[in-house]
Amino acid sequence: MRDGKVKDGRSGAESDTVTEDNRRGFLKRGAALVTGAASIRLLSLAMTCAVGAISGTAPAKYPERPIRMIVPSAAGGQPDINSRLVAGELSKLLGQQVVVDNRPGASSSIGFEAVARAQPDGYTIGYGGFPLATNPSLLPRVPYDVNKDFRMVVMTNISPNVIAIAPALPVKSVSELIAYAKRNPGQLMFGTAGNGSTMHLSMELFMLMTGTQMMHVPYKGMQQVITEIVGGRLQILSDNVTSVLPHVTAGRLRGLGTTGPRRIPAALDLPTIAEAGVPGYEITAWGGYMAPAGTPAPIVARLNSELNKVLALPAVRDRWRALGIEPVGGTAEYYAEYVRKEIAKWTDVIRRAGIKAD
Repeated sequence: MRDGKVKDGRSGAESDTVTEDNRRGFLKRGAALVTGAASIRLLSLAMTCAVGAISGTAPAKYPERPIRMIVPSAAGGQPDINSRLVAGELSKLLGQQVVVDNRPGASSSIGFEAVARAQPDGYTIGYGGFPLATNPSLLPRVPYDVNKDFRMVVMTNISPNVIAIAPALPVKSVSELIAYAKRNPGQLMFGTAGNGSTMHLSMELFMLMTGTQMMHVPYKGMQQVITEIVGGRLQILSDNVTSVLPHVTAGRLRGLGTTGPRRIPAALDLPTIAEAGVPGYEITAWGGYMAPAGTPAPIVARLNSELNKVLALPAVRDRWRALGIEPVGGTAEYYAEYVRKEIAKWTDVIRRAGIKAD
């Protein structure tokens, strides 16, 4: 280049000259291209950040510290036993300890409230069972809203009851029990551990669906009820398989059927109440895990995945089935929908039967 002129190297001949104004325009267009590319990269980054903020993101390493598992019942009960087994296996999969925190009282409401008020950061989960569906109708006030304060993670188990009678009662089947109760309205007495329990509601549902009338006698615990039936002072009970089956096997009680949707491995000889004469009848104690509302979706997905793995372990599955507990699993959405249906079902039963909490 000399005196503002540029040689055209294609032919060796001197080409048209590029003026100083041409050069400035060329540089300006190049700078604009660079600036535009940078702007596109910044816009792309901003959009990525916005999507992450909307969807909620999990920490790069989750979990980084122990997780608290709130159980809304006392140590030693079935929810506590189930949760300690799950917590132990979940700890192994997550690489962090899962610590059971028992918060009993007020028909599980104390524990449920503790979950609802916890930070939604993935470090608090809680066991959500049957009282989630019944408390809104049984109690004058509950300090949480099932539909707004929780994010369901996974449904873990269902456990049917066994309806059993005193051997002295001249009844050998569900259909015979219905016929006997209709011939003797209000004469048969069933015992429970209190109003609103699965023991109580299973019998209220039975009466509503069969048009029978029996007398409810609440006690402080089911062991008292079993003692009263064996002693001939009560005739009927409905309780979990673990509690009832040993007495059925020993001949102290006569089992008529189980209350779940299908027969259970622990008692295959007992029909379901539905197949024994009351189509559509079903009640189970159920449970699962939930987190506070607002817990990020990626954390819920991680917990759901790991808990499903726990439920598939033979150490969990086989032990539960021996106790009459059936593992469930599945998506968080399935559990949320199940809870919604249970709330609707038991709200109707409680209203029709006129049940109030103790």
